[in-house]
Amino acid sequence: MLAASSAGLAVAEYAPLSIKSAVVGYGRADKEQVQHMIARLLNLAAPPDSPDAADALAIAICHLHTAASLRRQQAVASH
Repeated sequence: MLAASSAGLAVAEYAPLSIKSAVVGYGRADKEQVQHMIARLLNLAAPPDSPDAADALAIAICHLHTAASLRRQQAVASH
């Protein structure tokens, strides 16, 4: 995170409960549930073999959901 920030890139941080809520709809979901929802959301033939890969994809999905929500809130606030 420090290297990205030092390079001028935007950095975001999400709590595990937020990530799981964004992907599974339940903040206390287990790793297997996250892997299966990643497969469903991304139309994958099978869940990612690696829990780390599933976590990375879940973080990306959470970030996309969060960014979209923030844009909608900003649009409403500016009107």
